[in-house]
Amino acid sequence: MMDNRFATALVIACVLSLISTIYMAASIGTDFWYEYHTLSPAENVSEAGRSIWDEFVSEEADEKTYTDALFRCNGTVGLWRRCITIPKNSHWYSPPETDMTTNCISFSLSDQFMEKYIEPGNHNSGTDLNRTYLWRLQFLLPFVSLGLMCFGALIGLCACACRSLYPAIATGVLHFLAGLCTLGLVGCYVAGIELLHKKLPLPDDVRGEFGWSFCLACVSAPLQFMAAALFIWAARTNRKEFTLLKAYRVA
Repeated sequence: MMDNRFATALVIACVLSLISTIYMAASIGTDFWYEYHTLSPAENVSEAGRSIWDEFVSEEADEKTYTDALFRCNGTVGLWRRCITIPKNSHWYSPPETDMTTNCISFSLSDQFMEKYIEPGNHNSGTDLNRTYLWRLQFLLPFVSLGLMCFGALIGLCACACRSLYPAIATGVLHFLAGLCTLGLVGCYVAGIELLHKKLPLPDDVRGEFGWSFCLACVSAPLQFMAAALFIWAARTNRKEFTLLKAYRVA
């Protein structure tokens, strides 16, 4: 029979694991990892709104092109998509308006693995290996993290079916590895943004900040570590007490 302490620890660990999975999935699927806020009036954007959007969605748009659009149009960036805010009606004959809409374009798979250049937009400047691999890691690590947690949950279900607590150690280890991946994702994203802004400094009237999607990933990592600690503690302690009880009965 399982001690109430271990049962409580497992329940708390499962709740933490579920919350961290939801947070991680939400952060991957949303577009607010980084946000740009311009102080320029909306009228300045409306004059060139259509041309900005055409350049933004063009297949030939390079990193500098879409980053400049993000600066000018209150852009947001996620792991999968980039978005800008432009007027709904941006024809040349229309008066300036403040009725704005947010339009997004997804990064293709080739975009995720595309090389980053030392001078963004200049293909002849050579490959910036640091930014290239940081970008690729920030794309891969969240899926590795979610995969490890799902695999850990599967092991946990098998442990319940076998009525054994010992496999929870494997679940804890997998959650710990998932936490490392999430922490690595956060670090890679911050480093990538900082390196990009060294190449393309923010204009004076633009302010950049990390968004709530990024915050969800930051919160997810400690939840994964706490769940891992509880899983491992419950499994190891229960196993140790069971071994001592068995030895006592034999004696």
